[in-house]
This record gives sequence, structure tokens and C-alpha cells, in this order.
Amino acid sequence: MRPAFGRVSLWLMRIRMPMPRARREPDPVERQQPLRVRGRGIAWLPPLVVLLAVPVLDWATSGDFRVISWLVLVPGTAAAFCGVRTTAVFAALAMLLYVVGDNSWPHQYRTGLPDFVLVALGGVLSVPACAVRLRGQERMLHMRAVVDTTRRILLRQLPPDVGGLDHAEIYLAADSEARVGGDFYDIQPSPHGTRVLIGDVQGKGLTAVEAASVLLGTFREAAYYEPAPATVAERLETRMVRHLRYCAHVGRDDAERFATAVLLDFPQLRSERTDWGPDLTGLGAVTVDVINFGHEPPLVVSPTGVRALPLGDGLPLGLNELAPQAHRTATVRLALDETLLLVTDGVTEARDGGGVFFPLRQYLARALAADPRATDPASLVRLVRDGVLAHTGGGLDDDTTIFAVRRTPHVRAPAPP
Repeated sequence: MRPAFGRVSLWLMRIRMPMPRARREPDPVERQQPLRVRGRGIAWLPPLVVLLAVPVLDWATSGDFRVISWLVLVPGTAAAFCGVRTTAVFAALAMLLYVVGDNSWPHQYRTGLPDFVLVALGGVLSVPACAVRLRGQERMLHMRAVVDTTRRILLRQLPPDVGGLDHAEIYLAADSEARVGGDFYDIQPSPHGTRVLIGDVQGKGLTAVEAASVLLGTFREAAYYEPAPATVAERLETRMVRHLRYCAHVGRDDAERFATAVLLDFPQLRSERTDWGPDLTGLGAVTVDVINFGHEPPLVVSPTGVRALPLGDGLPLGLNELAPQAHRTATVRLALDETLLLVTDGVTEARDGGGVFFPLRQYLARALAADPRATDPASLVRLVRDGVLAHTGGGLDDDTTIFAVRRTPHVRAPAPP
């Protein structure tokens, strides 16, 4: 008796306490309506204007020049902007208005049945055309969601002040529809310090994205476990070579791909000998180990100006087998108010209409002379982005990454002995 009594009690509770209905999520196509004013859709306005304008023009013209058959444009316009039901309503209104408008003329001026068939056929065809448009739009939105998910996995959102670093980054894809390319960057805190990687895979397309994901996956593991940045560099080189060999084995045409990159290592606060840079003894400075894989050298931006780090010409990742050499680690000493700016070739090779390259250093020097406070990473990346877009007129020929990083101001390294 108890199981039966329990089932009856449960049934009574369901009657007294109805389950809440699931909230209907808005259709993604509805959220992407092209005509909206203050959040309200006005996609019905263009076909309504055509619906009202055609009879007025027909009445204003003479009987020898009838334009009432132009009502066939009404369902076509609705199919381009509205939903299926709205398109069907406008198709019916167009046929009704045609009958009323044509019968208001004397018999000798009426266009008659042939034009009515034209308007009716246009209305019938507009409904499936609208359905095909909406289905293609749904497919496009689905593919865009997949691309956005891929980008979030590849270029994950970096938390602020990660690993004691103040950073900012901007990624601009050359293909506005794909919105993802071969540029990559990441920050990985570890027990040995904080490592930063930025790079650019040669070529474009999904094969470049695949190579970038391979390098980022290796970096996120090696940067955490390996104590020496040179070992991290070796792991990246080995992984890139393995990826290229795999591409060659399966017969792909991207077996000769390579990647340029810069690896930064912000070790635990310490003081060491530097390979170059001003003597900042006693001023409070931090050291950074840099390994360059054939990438554009970082720029050191400070309120007093801009200088480039004269790093050696290291080979890009994947080409070390052509001329085997050890990865050279350079130690740089930076003042606390200096920011490292790293960009991909989307910035350095950006051209204007006359083919002139974007003068990054000169542009930054002028901007810092006008506002020395623009050295913080967030302001710096916005400054470079605005300059590149203004120089190219808003068009980009290559994926562009702008990355700025520095020690957080409240973290101070001990002065060297």
C-alpha cells in the first residue's frame, strides 16, 4: 500500500504545484534582424512603404501608364527583411490591394488578370524564398557560434593581473567572417615565474589555426613544468617539427609551415646581469628573459620614449632543423614604468593606400610626447589599434595582434647588490 500511496501523493503534488514552464529563448535570427530602432524591429517598414507607395503612384499616373503591377515588389521586399508569416501577410495584402486598385479604374484602363497572376506568383514565391533566407541565416549564426567557441578555446580570456603582470591584448582578424586566424598569445603562471608567448603562424586558414593550437597546448604545459625558458623553447620547437612531420605523412600541403614567436619569462623577483639596457641599480627594476623565434623584437615603451630590443635573429619554430642552433636567452632589465609591446606582422606590415608601411615607432613617439601617461598596457594597445586602423582606412590584410605587458606597479623587485 505504501508505494501506491506514495505515487498518489506525488500525483496530487503535481496537480497543486504545476511545474514552471521553461522560458522561451529568443530566436537567434530574431536577435539578428537588420532593421532595429531602440531594440524594436522595424523590418516591416520597407514592404509597408512599397505597399502604400505603389497605389499612390498608380493613381497619380495616367491610364496609359499603369504601375499597379509593381505591387509584386511588396512580397519580394518583405522576403528580404521579414519573417515567413509577415511575408505571407504582405503577399496577401498586395494581391488584395491590386484587385481594389485595378477595379477602381474604368474597364479600358484595367491591367486585368495577367498582372494579377504576376503579383500572385511573386507572393507565392516570396514565402519559400524567405524561408530559405532564414535557414541560411540560422546556419551562418551557428557557424559563427562555432568559430567564436574555437577562438575562445584558442585565445582564451586572460584574467587581469595574472601572475603579477599587468597586460592588455587586442586581436583583429583580417577575415571579419572567420574572426580567427594564425596569431596566438597566452600567459602561463608557474612555480618558476610567469611565461608569456606571442606568435604568428605562417599562412592563413584552418591549417594555421591548427598549428597555433598545437603550439599553445605545448606552451601551457611546458611553461608550467619546465624551470628553464630554454627548455620551454626546445619543447615548442620539437612540437612544431612533430606537427610538420605529421602533415607530411598524411600528404597535406602545409608541411613546410613555420611560426614566428617571442617567449618572455618573468622569473621570481630576482636581480641578474643583463645583456643590454641602462643601469637601473637602485631605481627598482625587474628582469625579463627573452627568446626570439624570428619574430619582430619587442618594443620597450616608457614615458620618455620608445626603444627596440636588439634581439638576435633566431630561427622561426619549425625551421631549426635546417640550421641547428641553441636558442639564445637574452636577459633584459626594465624599469617599473616601462611596458613591453609585442605585435604581429599585421601591424608592422600594415600599408595605406599608397603602399607606405605603418610607422609604429614614430607613431608611438609622437603619441607619448602628447600624452606620457599612455604607457599602461590598456591605453597602449588601444593607441596602436587606432593608429593601424587609421593608417589602413579600416581594412586589414593580415591578422593583427597587439599585446602589452609589464609588472604590476605594486610589485617591486629588490635592487641589485
